[in-house]
This record gives sequence, C-alpha cells and structure tokens, in this order.
Amino acid sequence: MVTGKQKTELLRKMGEIMALSKKPVTGMKDILPEEMEIRDYVIGVIKETYGNFGFTSIETPCVENIANLNCKAGGENEKLIFKILKRGEKLRLAQAQSEDDLVDGGLRYDLTVPLVRYYSNHANELPAPFKALQMGNVWRADRPQRGRYRQFMQCDIDILGEAGNLAEIELILATTTTLGRLGFRNFNIRINDRQILKAMAAYSGFVEDDYDQVFIILDKMDKIGIEGVEAELHEAGYDQTCVSKYMELYRGLQDTDDMVGYLADRLSGVLSGEVMESFKEIIDSVEATKGDFFELVFDPTLVRGMSYYTGTIFEIDMPEFGGSCGGGGRYDKMVGKFTGNDVPACGFSIGFERIILLLLESGFQVPKTGQKIAYLLEKGLPSGKLCEVMAQAQEERAHGNQILVARMNKNKKFQKEQLTAQGYEAFQEFYKEELKR
Repeated sequence: MVTGKQKTELLRKMGEIMALSKKPVTGMKDILPEEMEIRDYVIGVIKETYGNFGFTSIETPCVENIANLNCKAGGENEKLIFKILKRGEKLRLAQAQSEDDLVDGGLRYDLTVPLVRYYSNHANELPAPFKALQMGNVWRADRPQRGRYRQFMQCDIDILGEAGNLAEIELILATTTTLGRLGFRNFNIRINDRQILKAMAAYSGFVEDDYDQVFIILDKMDKIGIEGVEAELHEAGYDQTCVSKYMELYRGLQDTDDMVGYLADRLSGVLSGEVMESFKEIIDSVEATKGDFFELVFDPTLVRGMSYYTGTIFEIDMPEFGGSCGGGGRYDKMVGKFTGNDVPACGFSIGFERIILLLLESGFQVPKTGQKIAYLLEKGLPSGKLCEVMAQAQEERAHGNQILVARMNKNKKFQKEQLTAQGYEAFQEFYKEELKR
C-alpha cells in the first residue's frame, strides 16, 4: 500500500525527471559520430597544412575579462556576448546598481581578442614574427540559421610582428592550400583594403565620422546594387554631391579592366602610392603561386564588420554556401590597446562549421589508409579465446587497420547494417563453438 507521503514523493521525483530536457540549448548542437569523424579529419588536415607554413598551435581560455570583450574592437559582436556573473562574495545582487556591479567576464565571441591579450602577456617569450594557430569554440548570442550557431568552432591563423605584405601573402596561400587539400574548388578569395575604402570616402567628401555608416550601406552593394546603395545614402541624409562623387567612383570601376590602376590614379591625392603598390604586390604574388582551384578577386565593396581592421581585408566566398565561409585582415592597432605600443598583426579565419556543413551535404567520406573491420564476439566467449581475439585486433591495428571489437547482437543482420553505414567494410565473427561459423 502506497502512503500519501510516498505518492507525493514519487510525483515529485517524476516531475523532476520530466522537467529535464533532452534537447541542447537553442543555437547549440550535439555532434554525432559520423560528423565527428569528419571534424577530426578536417582538424588534422588544418593542423598539418598550417604547420607546414610555420604556424604554431596555442590555446587561450574560453572566458575573457569583460573589459577586453567590450574594447570597441568587436563591432556588432559586442552586443552578442554571453556574460558571466561575478562569483562568491563578489556577487552582491542586493547592492548592484549597474551591470558592471554584476559582471566581470564573458565567453569569447572570437579568437582575435584572446590572441592579442595572449601576445601582449607573453611577447617576450615568443619568436618574432609570431605565427599562431588557434582552434577553439566561441560563443555569440546570435540568431541561429543555416551554418550559424551560438556555439561554434573557429580556426584562426595570425602573424604578429610582420609589418610588410608578406603576412597577407602567407595567410592567403596557407588558407587556400588547406581548403584545396579538403577538396574545395571554384571558390573566390575577395580582397580589399580599409585604407582604400577610407580614401574613396575621403575623395568623395565624406567626413571621417560618417565612414562607419557609409560602409554599412556600401556593404549591401551585392544585394541592392549601385542604385540601391545610392538611394540609401540619400535617405540617410548625406550630401548629394558627396554621394554622386562616391557612386561615380564605383561606376568607373565597373567600366575598367584595371581597377587597382584606376583607383591609384583617382585617389592619388588622398592615398599613398605605397598602399596601392603593396596591395598590387599581394595580388601579383598570390596569382603567381596559386593553383587553379580558386580565384583572387579585388572587391572594392568588401567592408568586413570588425572595426579593428586597419589595412588589407579578405573573405572566402563559396558558391555552394551562398555567403562568406571565412575571412580576416590586418589589425595593427589592437596590441597597443593592451600594451600602449602598436604591433603589426594580420589574421585569417576559416569558417569551420560552414566548411563541415558543406562537406556533410556533399557526402564527403574521410579517406581511409586501412580497412575498417568489425570483430563480432558471441556472448560467453571463453577467456582464452577472448585473449586470442584481442591480440589479433591489436596486430591489425598496428598495421593501420581500424578494428571494432563488439559483442554480437541477437539481430546480427541489423547490427551489420548499422556498422556498414558507419563505414565498416568487413566482419569477422567469433563463436564459443567453431561449428557455429
């Protein structure tokens, strides 16, 4: 007989169980073994390829000081920070008057800010220039959509301490070599320079305080066209003469085969010739050494959202995805925010999750160096026989084969079907009695 008290306790426990959710938090996902195999393979290719270019792996904490994350360098991402409450005695909810009284940290929204802090803290222990490779999760309280999550892996390479354009050339070649090894073809690397963007705005008569808003509108060019950009600039209240002169530049670019030469001529009064020469050298150097599986495209409308960019900027444009699959640029002023002394820096980030998505959608299979073989053991296999099987499995593994040792299910046919779907090519069955074979 169940008492009332026992019934109440039982209902309470059932309520606790039912209250738990099997689904991950919105914008985050569980990763199944099939995808994990591809992710591990891609990570291996990335590390090997970037290692061949002299990049060294580092790791930074997932939590950063909130002041670092809010340093006005992260653009719109600063609005998407997962903030962390103070802990223990430092958390005084009753006395709090502002967010600063409650929050002292946050989950990193990219890997650049942590890298710059890392470099600022360890510069004396690091080689110059320092070529860093980072791979790790970042978090943004963003609206989830195809290829965009609230927790996602980033893969960054950065060169700190190299003022010349060798940094840009190496970053582009290393990134495109990696994508080529993963089988990607017919993609574009779009390239521009923030100095060119600013010079075009200055030439047209815009004041510096207007640049950010003008560039936000310009960034819509591929969606709304020149006429659409012109209309939005007028609607925003900018001087008609400035807008007309600005649009004249872009219309002129559409009518020339030498966009770099065209801008070098038109912007000679507001932009150093060295900037255009260096930019052209990047393009020429990459073109001279690249394979035929991608194109380097000068895109004078490319903006990039991060306000910390000071020079060259680039994006990976893949037709299969229909948008950016990575990008980066030069950020020479960020280290100075930590140390007071500027250090030249440039980085390139692969959109890891989007790359994985494209590989999954294309049916990508991880290249096999050996066989995937499943050993199926009947329950109750004698100890001596089990030892023989395990020794055989170890020998096969030593020869580069992948051996799964598992107990045989009652529905062996279904078990084999599942394993075949996981890529297992052969099966060996081991029974208590040899006649069962």
